[in-house]
Amino acid sequence: MKNNKELAIKAKDKKSPIGEDIDLDVFKSEDRKASSKRSMEQIAAEERRLMENVGVNPDEKKTAGLYVQIDQSKVFYNSLNQKAEILPIKDAIKKYEWLKDYYWNAVNVDTDKYTSAVELELHNGYFIRAGEGQKIREPVQACLMLKTGNIKQNIHNIIIVEENAELHLVTGCVSPSILEPALHLGITEFYIKKNAKLTFTMIHRWGKRTLVRPRSAAIVEEGGVFINNYIILSDVGNLQTYPTVYLKGENSKAELYTVIYGTGKSIYDVGGRIILEAEGTKGKVVSRTIGADESIIYARGQLIGKHSGCRAHLECNGLLLSDKSRLTAIPELEAETTGVELSHEATIGKIEQEQLTYLMSRGLSEEEANSLIVRGFMTINVPDLPATLQKTVDDAIKLTKLTGF
Repeated sequence: MKNNKELAIKAKDKKSPIGEDIDLDVFKSEDRKASSKRSMEQIAAEERRLMENVGVNPDEKKTAGLYVQIDQSKVFYNSLNQKAEILPIKDAIKKYEWLKDYYWNAVNVDTDKYTSAVELELHNGYFIRAGEGQKIREPVQACLMLKTGNIKQNIHNIIIVEENAELHLVTGCVSPSILEPALHLGITEFYIKKNAKLTFTMIHRWGKRTLVRPRSAAIVEEGGVFINNYIILSDVGNLQTYPTVYLKGENSKAELYTVIYGTGKSIYDVGGRIILEAEGTKGKVVSRTIGADESIIYARGQLIGKHSGCRAHLECNGLLLSDKSRLTAIPELEAETTGVELSHEATIGKIEQEQLTYLMSRGLSEEEANSLIVRGFMTINVPDLPATLQKTVDDAIKLTKLTGF
């Protein structure tokens, strides 16, 4: 832990090679006493509404547990299934000496100024663990919320799925659309052990002046499976994230799915990287991006094959709805040995007139036809995704107010 502090201090001014640089000194800390509660009853009506907008159920129905953090210091958490352990990360660090072996292991503390800031001023975050052999069918839910303007929210999350266990985690990140500028820094480290499976679904609805810099990575052991769904369907000031998955065990697998609906003058720089380090590893990176209004979207994807017998595919598809929007697809394939099979496809286009004509001939207005085509484009059916989670994804897309027509 001491070494982490030293590395973070050295990196506190280190700019990220990707994304617009942010002046961290503009954002302050709250002058509030930290509080943690195991009851959700004190969550206000407005906060509940915001949670529901990102697929998180504040009434704790059909869920294995819930973690909620509002701004820097207000935390609620509750495990409703003994198979799922949920704690604020600060409490988990005090409780488990062994957690130091996971802390800053998948993500480097000196990656950039944003990882440094989280280490030097940690506000909280969640620790979630599925015990060995535990199959947790109902999803665990987490919500990270920003409600106060001009502050920063420094989060560190650790998720561990032990051998032969299975966990589904839904995380919603949200702020009111009228919020003054605010900053969210989120570190998330995933550890998927031998023959374990984690499905992680994250839905973002930020305010149009919110700045967001997540840094996340997953380590997958032999026979493990990691499925990541990332969805943002709202304005955001500036978002940049590029999660990395390390497939370290034989026959391990990762699938990363991204859906972006760009609006306003938002800037989205989103992607995913899979590093295939063992025999029989498989990976897939799929993105659907839609540019409306004056939004700017960078869709990145990288596959790195390090071991013979690994296979992966990268797919970037973009749909442009506005002449003032800009989409850029950046696919990268890198083979470091023979016997690697990597492929990619990337397309950017517009709505075809033939599709519009056909739907309008069926009685739809032009606006209705456009909306139907766009929603169909955004829909991604994830293999083996539980029906409840697929419905969460589909409902989020249905709630999106389509613009740009």
